[in-house]
Amino acid sequence: MSDTQKLVSDLSVQVTRLVKDELRLARMELTAKGKRAGLGAGLFGAAGTAAFYGGAALVAAVILLLALVMPAWVAALVVGVVLLVVAAVLGLVGKNQVQRATPPVPEETIASVKADIDMVKERAHR
Repeated sequence: MSDTQKLVSDLSVQVTRLVKDELRLARMELTAKGKRAGLGAGLFGAAGTAAFYGGAALVAAVILLLALVMPAWVAALVVGVVLLVVAAVLGLVGKNQVQRATPPVPEETIASVKADIDMVKERAHR
């Protein structure tokens, strides 16, 4: 086997190993990000539940306060309309934020692969 054939054979083995290592790194990175995202989502859910009950108590207090100066049904109607307007504004802002979000990508792995490609190109030119 000539030196060139040996180099090509070695390059093939090394590239295969490199691709497998990069895929393993990407899988590990995405797994870690997924675990963090899952924990964060669970905590957001718990916070949302607590905030819902707290907000419901405050809404009842505002309705009862307004009921001192107007009929209770009018007080409940006013508070309900205000809450629906706030919900609409928050929903639109949230929709815009979700649309601007980028999908999760293994950034470190992509940078590593690009560096590997650049190094292989550089060595190939020698």
